[in-house]
Amino acid sequence: MHIQRKAAFRVSAVSVAAAVALAGGLLAATSLSANAESAPTAAHSHSVTAIKPKPASAETQLHVAMRTLWDQHMAWTWSTVVAFAEDSPALDATITRLLRNQADIGDAFAPFYGDDAAAQLTELLQTHITQAVPVLTAAKSGDTAALQAALADWHANARDIADFLAAANPAWPQQDMREMMATHIDQTTAYAAAFLGADYEAAISTFDEAQAHMAHMADVLSAGVIAQFKKQF
Repeated sequence: MHIQRKAAFRVSAVSVAAAVALAGGLLAATSLSANAESAPTAAHSHSVTAIKPKPASAETQLHVAMRTLWDQHMAWTWSTVVAFAEDSPALDATITRLLRNQADIGDAFAPFYGDDAAAQLTELLQTHITQAVPVLTAAKSGDTAALQAALADWHANARDIADFLAAANPAWPQQDMREMMATHIDQTTAYAAAFLGADYEAAISTFDEAQAHMAHMADVLSAGVIAQFKKQF
């Protein structure tokens, strides 16, 4: 499936040093205050009330959960490509973890669309994963005919996923969903082929694009759910 994303945090060395200095000052002040308690000239005591952060809204929680699930989809897909290319003994375990991610995505839809719809989506997504194997196999062996046939099957499944989503929610137009899924297939194929060809810089660059696309798709899905089930948000 397809989607897109964003977010990062940075802490400078100066801010860390300032924080350490501040902490030291606070500790020193605390020590002095404790020593002054028994003295007749003891100063005023101060109480600190912790400020509790407000809980995230239901909308924010959904966006975060959806982003997380699809980011895991991308991460484990990349790991599968790497394991396949390197004939790693971890390949089977990696594919198993990737398939579990598809079930997790399906489960996330259950509260809104029901268990039957969630199971159907899971099946479509797991087919999406298993159909990637013939693509990788043909690409690695250089069998162009087999690759084209495998890609045709993979794109057909992507359209099935898109159509399923479009039928579930009017906020997810069929054409938009099909284009997003087609882009996901194309980008995944591109970075997998680059990795198999040992063009690692190109593989990483294309993966970054694919990851951003999937973050966007996750946001589109979240927005659609929120729009369709307003009373739950």
